Amino acid sequence: MESHTLDRLDLQLLSALEVDGRASFSRIGGVLGVSDQTVARRFRRLRADGGLRIVGVRDAHRLGQEQWMLRVRCAPDTALTIADALAKRPDTNWIGLASGGTEVLCLTRPRTRGDHDDLLLGKLPRTPSVVEIRAHQLLHRFYGGAQGWIRKFSALTDDQIDALRPHPAPGPEQVDLDPEDEPLLAVLERDGRAGYPELRRATGRSESAVKRRLNALLASGALYIDTECNPDLLGHPVAAVLWITAAPAALRSVGEALAAHDEIAHASATAGPSNIVATALARNTRALYAYLSGPLGCLEGVQQVETTPVLRRVKQLTYQPLPR
Repeated sequence: MESHTLDRLDLQLLSALEVDGRASFSRIGGVLGVSDQTVARRFRRLRADGGLRIVGVRDAHRLGQEQWMLRVRCAPDTALTIADALAKRPDTNWIGLASGGTEVLCLTRPRTRGDHDDLLLGKLPRTPSVVEIRAHQLLHRFYGGAQGWIRKFSALTDDQIDALRPHPAPGPEQVDLDPEDEPLLAVLERDGRAGYPELRRATGRSESAVKRRLNALLASGALYIDTECNPDLLGHPVAAVLWITAAPAALRSVGEALAAHDEIAHASATAGPSNIVATALARNTRALYAYLSGPLGCLEGVQQVETTPVLRRVKQLTYQPLPR
């Protein structure tokens, strides 16, 4: 896969940050064969022009927390208002407008049963302009989370990835966060590259204690450092959510095949009318059609696909869409 908007060094830098978002500029420069000043200059430019941000993210899958994808159908003149209201909630991670502006798509991770009931059984159903709510619980992740989409550009060699990777892959067991981790997580959720002195001040712990706890959280997979960058900058401005129905016996094989497709940024098995939800990114609508009619359409076990183009991203951690 290629980018028509960034050069190779930009892609290598983004890929390096995706491997280890807290790696120093000198370490990244050493792996890429450039100076740390060059890395810093490129980083600042990508942050200013492409909305690049490095943020800490709690992995709901690793923590055993529920995640839901909501499809909220509403009156056309109220969709943006509802989307903006949902974006203000701390339990929503991604929100988009779709279906000609009559549908709000929302990825939510309620931290408590009360949050879940408040949203699905309380506020949304009582909103007069909401016509219909479809809730799809995410059951299993095939791709996404700490597995970032930028790596599909293959800008780094295996040796470079190994040189940058800070921790072994997390094991299969569920992990838990400690309430005392909240100040640490709050800082990292704003800036995943926050230095140890800042983390020390926020937590009241010694710098060595902060370093040990952060390393433990990262190694466990409960926390990962995410590289957020506008797909427009990578030359893939067209996004669509795919609601896929696969034969039950083919659910795993279809999901694993989707994970290997360059176009797929996220794919999960779900409960609901369809049993897989995926996000596809493409250079243009022609490329999206080629994917739907080609690699996706040829997958054995796929019975039905509903494609929902995303008209506008309202919330996705940090970045804002570039003007067109």
